[in-house]
Amino acid sequence: MTRTLTRKGLATRQRIIEGAAAEIREHGVLATTLDDIRARTDTSKSQLFHYFPEGKEELLLAVARHEADQVLADQRPQLGELTSWPAWSAWRDRVVDRYRRQKLDCPINYLVSELGRSTPGAQAVVVELLHTWQEEIAVGIRHMQGLGEIDPGLDTERAAAALLAGIQGGVVVLMSTGRIAHLEAALDAGIESLRASGRRARSDAA
Repeated sequence: MTRTLTRKGLATRQRIIEGAAAEIREHGVLATTLDDIRARTDTSKSQLFHYFPEGKEELLLAVARHEADQVLADQRPQLGELTSWPAWSAWRDRVVDRYRRQKLDCPINYLVSELGRSTPGAQAVVVELLHTWQEEIAVGIRHMQGLGEIDPGLDTERAAAALLAGIQGGVVVLMSTGRIAHLEAALDAGIESLRASGRRARSDAA
């Protein structure tokens, strides 16, 4: 949006986005109509098109951005503070706890499976989300390399990508079976692999 909204206008727009997200989670993107969203958010047609003049596609893209932001917000502040092994453990616990409480109500699942397949621009939102998520993990790895806790020769981006892929794999299993053990195992194995690389590097240097 290029126009400036008042604080009240921003709050109304956000309320519409959150209501649309909830409607999509319950009924799916294909079954959700603008009338459904208007009824859920108590919004008039003119009001809806005031905030989303391009209609449903613009609203769905805003929902995609909202869901992507939620994925990262659910991990804060721990994701941005990966500066010690206790901090990494706290992040691990934050991720596991969040997905345990969310169960099947997972923002990234709706972002990828619902919005990403049907909304122009949503795929770019997914790509940006995963890039940001991976880079924040990589920042934590580089910090630990600087402390000598992770092998300084480790390919940081590849290690971060592997850890993120493990998380996503665990989430897919969770969504399919309701079991969180695979997500826990992926995080534990990924973090232990990073710690082990540091121990090996220190042993080789001794």
